[in-house]
Amino acid sequence: MRALVTGGAGYIGSISVETLIAAGHDVVVLDDLSTGHRSAIPPGAGLIEGSYADIERVARLLTDERIDAILHCGARSLVGESIADPARYYRANIVGGVALLDAARQAGVQRFVFSSSAAVYGTPEVAPIAESAPLRPINPYGETKRTFESALAWYGSAYGLRSVSLRYFNAAGASADNGEDHDPETHLIPNVLRAAEGTAEVAIFGDDYPTADGTCVRDYIHVEDLAAAHLLALEATAGDRPAGDRPAAAEAGNRPAVPEAGDLPGWGSDRRRNALVCNLGSGTGFSVRQVIDAAAGVVGHAIPTRIGPRRAGDPPVLIASAGRAESLLGWQARHGSLEEMIGSAWEWRRRHPHGYPG
Repeated sequence: MRALVTGGAGYIGSISVETLIAAGHDVVVLDDLSTGHRSAIPPGAGLIEGSYADIERVARLLTDERIDAILHCGARSLVGESIADPARYYRANIVGGVALLDAARQAGVQRFVFSSSAAVYGTPEVAPIAESAPLRPINPYGETKRTFESALAWYGSAYGLRSVSLRYFNAAGASADNGEDHDPETHLIPNVLRAAEGTAEVAIFGDDYPTADGTCVRDYIHVEDLAAAHLLALEATAGDRPAGDRPAAAEAGNRPAVPEAGDLPGWGSDRRRNALVCNLGSGTGFSVRQVIDAAAGVVGHAIPTRIGPRRAGDPPVLIASAGRAESLLGWQARHGSLEEMIGSAWEWRRRHPHGYPG
């Protein structure tokens, strides 16, 4: 398979590129490097610097590079920024995303995997969250993810596009070569590790929630597990794979073979056919206190914290059920402990104290 990965110079995109290459696939990265890092792109992947919103250029790229499938990791992803500047998110995530779909149509690329978000659920009434839960996003970021998922479903109905959308909450950890280097940094684990280095205290926004230790519980997924899900999803969109053929990711991890795409429940089950949606998560989740305590164990000393007021709109518990991804894609979280996630992130930071060069 020859895959185009948008946002392949970013945190999740670069580690997904690593995983695709390790499985024997050819990869071309499309990234404007506005938030990604050139040095994060793994050896063996080609880089095209530019925007996925440029229909004509992307259509030529897909044709010239003989691309079979697209992994879309390139959308904007900061909740606070989306509230402050929703226009930017609608332009990038919806207008740009639809441009990418139209470029794929022009080039005849019929396989698409979308790195979506559990933010499409908003504040759910039940945990763990199943894919059938109502979609009620509470910010423009989540709304743009929901809208683009809907576009994938209707493109599947009208044009035969085969897509998989993967919904998850918090990616964490690092590979041996790539990790988190964001500016600004909004994720809990890298901010906890910054505090461990003595740069700041960790703010705990509320310690009076109805949870075991009073702090919010969230779902975390190791970024390498997320990358493995991207690989499995891409392989599952191949409708021409010989019967019984095991995808590379399933073979490598002794996972069950993925059924033919046309046989997967959720593919062809209604008029918006060919669009499969799967959650990714632990099914249990971890509290803010648990994350901080685990990080203290990894780094070998206490981490300074301060208690602040609750943030508006923060639900007590957000956990995703990943049963569908396990049964349909053969995916499992193989690095599910906090110690593994935090430990790999800490090792990457120690090797890259200043982040990526340049």
